[in-house]
Amino acid sequence: MSNVENISSKLWAMANELRGNMDAAEYKNYILAFMFYRYLSEHQEQYLIDNNIIDVAEGQTINDAYIEQAEGEELADYLEDISSSLGYAIEPADTWQSLVEKIEESSVVPSDYQTIFDNFNKNAELNKHAEQDFRGVFNDVNLGDSRLGSSTNDRAKSLNRIVKMINDFNYKSDDGADILGDIYQYLIEKFAASAGKKGGEFYTPHAVSEILSKIVTLDRERTDSFFSVYDPTMGSGSLLLTVGQELPSGQPIKYYGQELNTTTYNLARMNLMMHGVSYQNMSLKNADTLGEDWPNGKDAKGVDDPLCSFDAVVANPPYSAHWDNSETKLKDPRFQQYGKLAPRTKADYAFILHSLYHLGDEGTMAIVLPHGVLFRGAAEGVIRETVIKKNYLDAVIGLPANIFYGTGIPTTILVFKKNRTNKDILFIDASREFEKAKNQNKLTEEHIDKIVETYKNRQDVERYAHVASREEIESNDYNLNIPRYVDTFEPEEEIDLAEVQRLIAQDEKEIAELEKVIADQLKLLGV
Repeated sequence: MSNVENISSKLWAMANELRGNMDAAEYKNYILAFMFYRYLSEHQEQYLIDNNIIDVAEGQTINDAYIEQAEGEELADYLEDISSSLGYAIEPADTWQSLVEKIEESSVVPSDYQTIFDNFNKNAELNKHAEQDFRGVFNDVNLGDSRLGSSTNDRAKSLNRIVKMINDFNYKSDDGADILGDIYQYLIEKFAASAGKKGGEFYTPHAVSEILSKIVTLDRERTDSFFSVYDPTMGSGSLLLTVGQELPSGQPIKYYGQELNTTTYNLARMNLMMHGVSYQNMSLKNADTLGEDWPNGKDAKGVDDPLCSFDAVVANPPYSAHWDNSETKLKDPRFQQYGKLAPRTKADYAFILHSLYHLGDEGTMAIVLPHGVLFRGAAEGVIRETVIKKNYLDAVIGLPANIFYGTGIPTTILVFKKNRTNKDILFIDASREFEKAKNQNKLTEEHIDKIVETYKNRQDVERYAHVASREEIESNDYNLNIPRYVDTFEPEEEIDLAEVQRLIAQDEKEIAELEKVIADQLKLLGV
């Protein structure tokens, strides 16, 4: 077992013991937030040393030196310096090490936790370029939740136990590399798996993220220019990070994302930063993607940025969600070219068109949706036909059922490109290839590689893939239901009637012989 799995498993077991009657989906807000706070504090310590901002005497800890030197009138200068580089600043009395020492000395008072987070928010305002990335990131830590304890002292003790649990581990791999981000990601997946339907709201299974990421980065070579990736429904940010991991080593990258749920948005901010993403290379927004689009020429922070279109767009939006499809949306540049709006109770095509609008001319987009988008009629049928006629749709990939958290339905990956020279569409039916697990079906690396290689090769594969011409699509009235294009029918083995008759005759002979034996035995018994 790797260090990541070993530490994560122990943390998970300890967390389950500590959470009592609190739901795992809510308890994650405490565990993950304090892990992030430790990361920020230790990251700041490293910055202080690397840049010779404090002098550490022999036998003195970095924290003691910081407490000693950043005091009184000097404190504001230290905080300004730290914030200008890191985007945040933690005061000497609020560092992770200071908090742990107070707990060990039993000198923590209930208000200490509120003070720590209040000070963090206050200091997040020091760097206006980073304020949106850090301010409010700990707001989901409900310090007054009665399930932590019936009194303020009991709640403080519960928080102390969480801090001590997180502090008990050295988050390093065997070769000394920092693995805190990987452990954080592992725990997010564990919390998602235990949260049932709610888990699907903030986490895309890694295997699915890998498929999307490999497709949108296919054949990308390293450049010195920033690669931009956008996820309009980013959840905890795991899909964005997977795209970055698929790019060539050393490729500079900027991450863009929107998320409606504030708690999940906070998870994404933490997740990206704990994987070493600088606040300067991420632009994340807490907003309703379909209601509030990226402003033209601005990024999520409102800073001038021409990157309103991206090298890659990836998404796993909420399936068949409700949205405001009032007539005014037809004037929205994202939707106005398609003549119709997605139905009020099925926003799937609204997410497709939003994502297409922000896809760069040379980029690739991959989005996961339910199969209904392939064949439903009315307004969706009109939009689907228009998208195909514009030659944007590149591939349709059918995935197995029961691979997502919270839903057992089969899903499909739609791949889009804007500057396509070919007019065919590749269909892949990967719905029957998976590994059976206890509660979910799993995609192995072999399954993932087969999908990606088939996409790359773009050739017919018997009972698995088919390249359909535009004429074939038109003849099916733009219905993209995969079985229309990929014949997965397995012919039954031919029956040898002569052999069947021979076996029947043999059975009848054996039955007759058995009946004769039984009759003889009954005679002996006088029956």
